[in-house]
Amino acid sequence: MPIFAQHPDPRTLAPRPAEDLLAAGTRMGAVELLVSDLDTMVAFYTTGVTLEVLQHSGSTAVLGRHGETVVRLRQVEDLPPARPGQAGLFHTAVLFEDEAALAAAVASVAAFAPHSFTGSADHLYSQAFYFDDPEGNGVELYADRPRDTWRRESHGLLSVATNPLDPNAFLRAHLRPDDLARTATPPATLGHVHLQVGDIAVGRRFYVDVLGFEVMSDVGSALFIAAGGYHHHIAINTWASAGAGPRAAALGLGQVNIDLPTDDDVAALGSRLRHHGIETRHDGAVLRFEDPWRTLIQVGATA
Repeated sequence: MPIFAQHPDPRTLAPRPAEDLLAAGTRMGAVELLVSDLDTMVAFYTTGVTLEVLQHSGSTAVLGRHGETVVRLRQVEDLPPARPGQAGLFHTAVLFEDEAALAAAVASVAAFAPHSFTGSADHLYSQAFYFDDPEGNGVELYADRPRDTWRRESHGLLSVATNPLDPNAFLRAHLRPDDLARTATPPATLGHVHLQVGDIAVGRRFYVDVLGFEVMSDVGSALFIAAGGYHHHIAINTWASAGAGPRAAALGLGQVNIDLPTDDDVAALGSRLRHHGIETRHDGAVLRFEDPWRTLIQVGATA
C-alpha cells in the first residue's frame, strides 16, 4: 500500500491547485453489483425502485432511466456473500429530481418489498430513504435541496446531520395520486456511492490527496468528498468495517465508475496516480485502478 504524508487539519489548508483536483463536471457513473439471482434483483430495482431495463444480455442487466445508467447487475457463480466487516459497498444512492419523484419511488419500493426499508433521514442538504435489496446491498433513494440552502460550518465544510424524517409524513406531503401510475417517469441518476473502508485516514489520502476529490463534510468516522462543490460524490465510513483489509472476492460491489468531462481529465488523473505509485490500466477508452481495499474503480470521459 502506498505511503502518503499525513493530512493537515482542513481549517489550515490553502486552496489546492486546480491540477490536483478532479474537474468540476465530474460525476458518478453506474455501480456494478455482482449478484446471485439476477431475475430477483432486476425485479427489485425495476418494479420496486422504478428503474428501467436499458439492456439485458445473458448474465448482465443494465438499469437506469432515460438512457442514464444507474446500476449494472452481473450474475456470477460460486462467489460467497460478502463477509460482515469487510470493506466494500455501504449503499448505492439514486438521486431523483424532486421530492415528488422521490416520493413515488419510495412508495413503489415500500409496496413491492415492505420489509426492505431500513430508515430515513434529513441530512440538511438532502432527504433520504434507505433500503436493502434482496441480496443485502444498501440502497439510498434521495432528493437534494436547492444548493443555495446548503449550510456551511465556520471552517467552510458543509453542515451535515442525520435528523428524523417521517416517511409517512413525507409521502402524505409529496405523493400525488397519479404518481404510482405515471407512464412518463422523470430522470434519475447515480448521485453518489457510499463505501465501507478499513481506515478513514488511508481513504482520505487516496480519494482526496491522490484522486483529487475535495472534502465537503467530516464527521470523524465518515468522510464526504466531491468535485465541483457537490455535497458528496463518494462517502467512506468505518462504522462496521474499521481495520478491514483488502477485499476478498464476494458478491456485492463489483466496480465503481467515475465519469470525467474529457479525455484530458482522464489522462491527468492517470498521471497523478502513477506519480503516487498506483498501478493503473488504460485500454484506450477507460482508466482502471484499485483503491487500498481492492475496490475496482473505472474512470472514463463523457465527451
